[in-house]
Amino acid sequence: MGPLEMEPMAAAIGVSVPVLRFLLCFAATIPTGLLWRAVPTAAGRHLYAGLSGAALSYLSFGATSNLLFVGPMAFGYLAMLLCRRRAGLVTFLGAFGFLIACHVYYMSGDAWKEGGIDATGALMVLTLKVISCAMNYSDGLLKEEEGLRDAQKKYRLTKVPSLVEYFGYCLCCGSHFAGPVYEMKDYLEWTERKGIWASSTPSPLLPTLRALVQAGICMGLYLYLSAMFPLSRFSEPLYYEWGFWHRLFFQYMSGFTARWKYYFIWSVSEAAVIISGLGFTGWSDSSPPKAKWDRAKNVDILGVELAGSAAQLPLNWNIQVSTWLRYYVYERLIQKGRKPGFLQLLGTQTVSAIWHGLYPGYMIFFVQSALMINGSKVIYRWQQAVSNSGLHTILTLLNCAYTMMVLNYSCIGFQVLSLEETLASFKSVYYVGTIVPILCVLLGYVIKPARSAKPKACKAE
Repeated sequence: MGPLEMEPMAAAIGVSVPVLRFLLCFAATIPTGLLWRAVPTAAGRHLYAGLSGAALSYLSFGATSNLLFVGPMAFGYLAMLLCRRRAGLVTFLGAFGFLIACHVYYMSGDAWKEGGIDATGALMVLTLKVISCAMNYSDGLLKEEEGLRDAQKKYRLTKVPSLVEYFGYCLCCGSHFAGPVYEMKDYLEWTERKGIWASSTPSPLLPTLRALVQAGICMGLYLYLSAMFPLSRFSEPLYYEWGFWHRLFFQYMSGFTARWKYYFIWSVSEAAVIISGLGFTGWSDSSPPKAKWDRAKNVDILGVELAGSAAQLPLNWNIQVSTWLRYYVYERLIQKGRKPGFLQLLGTQTVSAIWHGLYPGYMIFFVQSALMINGSKVIYRWQQAVSNSGLHTILTLLNCAYTMMVLNYSCIGFQVLSLEETLASFKSVYYVGTIVPILCVLLGYVIKPARSAKPKACKAE
C-alpha cells in the first residue's frame, strides 16, 4: 500500500501516514507471534524471530532502521566476546551513547510530539535488551558466595549466546517496537521449549482477546478525550485566563488523557507477546490453578489510576522497563552493606530520563518523580504509624490524592518537552506539584513516627 492510498485512511483516523504505517506493522506483530508457534525447530524459531522483526521494522521505518539496530547489537556482542568481565559496563556506556546520539540527530521527541514517528522508539527497547544480555553474561563469572542478588542468580548467563540466538532475541517478532523488555535466559528457554515451556502451555486465545478488547477501549478513550483536552491548550491565552483550580484540573485531565495512548500501545504489545507464548510465566497457586501471563504485562491501568502511593507507580506503569531499571541500575548502585536512599533513586530516574531523550521536559519529569516518590514514602510512614482508623483512612486518601496531583503536574514536562513550556505550566499553578513534595520530605525529618508494630510493610513502599 503506497503513501497515496494510505492518506485517506490516515486522515480518517487523524494520524500521519508514517504513524499509520507503524500502527499497521505494529498490529501485524500479533499474527507474526502466532505463526512463530508453528516453526518446527529451535534454530528456525530464532531465525524467524529475527527476520520477522527486521522485516516489520523495514516496512514501518525503512531500511535505515535496521542499520541503526546493527550498531548496538554488534557493539554488545563484541563486548561479550572481547571483554567479558567488563562487558556489561562497556555495553551500557556504548549502547546508551549511541542512543543519545540518535535522539539528538533525529530529535525524536519533537517528531512524536507533532504526530510523527521514527525508529528511535524501537532502538530504546533494543538498547535495554543488549545491555541486560551483556550484564548477565558478565554476571556468569560471579560465584554464588559473592553475594549475588536474586535477579543475578536467576538471569546470569554461563556461555555467550550464538549469533542466531542473539539476532532472534534482539529483534524478536517485532516486540522491539514497544516492548516489553525480556531476559535472554527466558527467550532461550521459550525458543528451545525448556523450563515452563517444556510441557504443554495453556491456550493464549482468551488472554489475547482480553488484551485486544482493552486496546480498543483505550484507543477509543484516547481519541475521545484528546479532542476535549488538547496539549496545545497549554500555549493558548485561554489557559492562562482560567483560575487556579481550573488550570490544575486541566493538568490532571491532560496527563490522564495522554496515558490512554500508552495503554493502547502496551495492550497491543501484550496481545502479541501472549499469543506467541513468551508471555506465559507459569501457574498460580489458586485452586484450580490459573495461567499467568506476567511477562507480557507492561501496565496495570487501575494500579496506575488508583495508586495508593507514588511508590506503587513503577510497579504498575511500564512494568518491564521499571523492572529493568531496578535490576540493572538501582540495585547495582547500592553499595554492599548500605541501604538504598534518595541518591540511588535519583540516579535511576536520571538514567530513565536520558533513555527517553535529552529534552528538558524529560529531565524535569524524572527529577520530579524522585521527589514525588520520596514525599509519598513520608506520608506512607505516617499512615503505618497511626493507630486511629479514621486518621489512617484520611492519610491513605491524602497519599492517593497527592500521588495523582503531583503525577499529572509532573507529566506536563513529559508531554510538552521544552523547558519554557514546562516551567510556564508549573508556574501557572504556582509550582504546587514541586513545593508539596519538598514540604513532605522536610516534614518527614521533623515528624518522625515511631516504627509501626504492624506486619512488614509492602516492599513497594
